Amino acid sequence: MKKIGMIGIGLMGHGIATNVRKAGYPLGILEHPGNQPLDSLIAQGVTTYQSPRALAADSEVIILCVTGSPQVEAVLFEPDGVLEGLKEGTVVIDCSTAIPSSTVRIAQQIVDKGGRFLDSPMTRTPKEAAEGRLNLLVGSDRALFDEMLPLLRSFAENVTHAGPVGSGHRMKLLHNYVSLGQVALISEAAACAAKADIDPAVLVEVLAKGGGGGAALDRLKPFLLDQDPTALRFTLSNANKDLGYYTLMAKDGEAAHEIADAVATTFERFAALAPNRYVSELASLLNNIESDQQLK
Repeated sequence: MKKIGMIGIGLMGHGIATNVRKAGYPLGILEHPGNQPLDSLIAQGVTTYQSPRALAADSEVIILCVTGSPQVEAVLFEPDGVLEGLKEGTVVIDCSTAIPSSTVRIAQQIVDKGGRFLDSPMTRTPKEAAEGRLNLLVGSDRALFDEMLPLLRSFAENVTHAGPVGSGHRMKLLHNYVSLGQVALISEAAACAAKADIDPAVLVEVLAKGGGGGAALDRLKPFLLDQDPTALRFTLSNANKDLGYYTLMAKDGEAAHEIADAVATTFERFAALAPNRYVSELASLLNNIESDQQLK
């Protein structure tokens, strides 16, 4: 089995690392203050490294699971970064949500250095990451996709080849725009329903039986009914970042983005006020906009 190195052991990355190791792959991870606790991984025999360069020098495949394009570029290209330790033929798999134009440039720089690249952003939540049931959207040539498929399946339930490099990140932004757009729509309806004295249970029941049913409502339901935001552990700051990437992609491609602009404005507003709150809380936040301090 190829030796795997991983950078970004956060809410999603911890589940990925756990399942990669469970599948039997030798695994090294970068120590970083943003990681989730590493005790369980170290107990599984995972090796830790102090720099991206050292990790890259000892890996045949490198998985990145960081916040976005600035973080991807930093971990690859800054001094003591991945590119300084990259060996000939090493595969870099970027599971982050990133700007496609940056992804294409990054891929070429890695190829110029003798490496190989595929973008493999994920959908679903930390719960599915822990269960090894993520959805992956992969951009790469077909031969590399087939070569990496056993590794990808060690932490994913569904793996879709979206097209050449950059296609995975393009598809991820499309997916997140639709998903977050539905969350925003339902949340605003729920905020209006609260002002109109509609029982949240009635709202959820009616939407579920009609045109409002689906994954977005299922993930919002625990908060709408019981004020439990943890079914959708995705922060407003991350939502704002993803929608910013989507609108940039749409504008670069001269595609329509009027609805996306409205959704992005909503998330931008609340990300500035309460960046670490979950998007599942949006319905409540919308009805408390008169008190900025209350949102923080």
